[in-house]
Amino acid sequence: MSRSCMWLGVMGLVLLIAAVSWQVFGRYVLNNTPTWAESLSLLLVLYVTMFGVAVGVRNSGHIGLESFLVLAPDWLRTKMEYLIHALVLLFGACMAYSCASLAESVWEYRLPTLGISEGWKYIPAVIAGSLIVLFSIEHIIALAQGREVEAN
Repeated sequence: MSRSCMWLGVMGLVLLIAAVSWQVFGRYVLNNTPTWAESLSLLLVLYVTMFGVAVGVRNSGHIGLESFLVLAPDWLRTKMEYLIHALVLLFGACMAYSCASLAESVWEYRLPTLGISEGWKYIPAVIAGSLIVLFSIEHIIALAQGREVEAN
């Protein structure tokens, strides 16, 4: 799943570059700015960022809460690692739930330049939050088995 998120993020980044390039070309060469390009670019930034966040949690590339754990004794380090992964899991669950509620509350509204639901702005955070929960569970299971989760 992590590798798929990474590829989706890369494809989104390519689409983002294409949309911004088209917007610049339309504005300065054609003198006719495509209004949909900016809205699409903003939406793609959300998707690329949220997929990147999920992959960062999976690969332990997130902000290291365990920075001071290298100084702690082994018995404390293990307990703190469990706590860290549980807190990240809780954050992911809260993010997924809250953003799902937000998406539902604005689903009837449309983004005027794209003609799609306003709720699509919150879907990437729902997906990322759900993936953060799954990846945190993977880290907790690996920790219980005395293994490390290998980065992609």
